[in-house]
Amino acid sequence: MTLRVPEHDVPAPTTVSPHAQAFLSQRLEPTGPAQPVGTADKDAWRAYIEGSNKWLTAGLLASAESFPAEIITHQLPNTALYEVIPDAPAPDTAILYLHGGAYIHGAGMAGAYMAMPLAGHAEIRAFAFDYRMPPDHPFPAGLDDAVDAYRWLLERYEPTRIAFAGGSAGGGLAAAVALKVRDLGLPLPAACVLATPEADLTESGDSFETLIHVDVVGGARLTDSINLYADGHDLRDQYLSPLFGEIPPGYPPTILISGTRDFLLSDTVRMHRALRTAGGRADLHVFEGAPHGMFSGQAPEDHQQVAEVRRFLDEVWKETP
Repeated sequence: MTLRVPEHDVPAPTTVSPHAQAFLSQRLEPTGPAQPVGTADKDAWRAYIEGSNKWLTAGLLASAESFPAEIITHQLPNTALYEVIPDAPAPDTAILYLHGGAYIHGAGMAGAYMAMPLAGHAEIRAFAFDYRMPPDHPFPAGLDDAVDAYRWLLERYEPTRIAFAGGSAGGGLAAAVALKVRDLGLPLPAACVLATPEADLTESGDSFETLIHVDVVGGARLTDSINLYADGHDLRDQYLSPLFGEIPPGYPPTILISGTRDFLLSDTVRMHRALRTAGGRADLHVFEGAPHGMFSGQAPEDHQQVAEVRRFLDEVWKETP
């Protein structure tokens, strides 16, 4: 059964900041080749990803300049790990940061730039790893790299002083890694920060129908990139779609963030319900008018978001000395 709605213009809400209103008045249009549709042609995907990542990296660098940090590169077995060090970081806490990008974007320094606002606001070292991605390295390569990064951190920090954090695909991957390390018998981290997590790769949530046309950042289904990433695996596999996983006792306290125009709002609120049903702490923050990933990092709402994350982490770490 379906419900037909009339075609109409959707104005930017007056209930958000002027910066946010301006952001909502135009769609983000990446430069470079168009995304391949309905194909597994690796050359076409490589060209698209390379062009989009150049555009993404430049934009992230511009936003990250407001959050100066030293970046040190370490080497994991299969990829690089970028240590993002803000001014006066806390000495004994760390964030394992999993970058977003639909599981295909965010390679190289882009992931480190994504981590800089959170590291700067929270005054915590963030470790952003350049996990392997399609078309050459589909699932489970990125998941394996995440486990390697966490093992590296466990040699240097107590698990009670580590938080997983990620947005979009990185949020989905962060939730999946928590399930994976549980299954491997590793200690769970102290907390998870899931910003608009891509947690259900079947794309079955309600907001894929109701919000996809008003989300100026998302604005389209991710079916083709999901299929490229999943590489034939069952999309309901808990390490691909953690929403379908069994949340274990002792799952880390989690903060989830989304917006009323975020096409992944359903993934976020359903993940929140799953965590609450399992009996764990799960704090949900939904921002007025916010599309996927908020407002480019410069609106007051963006600063409110990271302030909430810092408050949450401070509370968790006070409870787990």
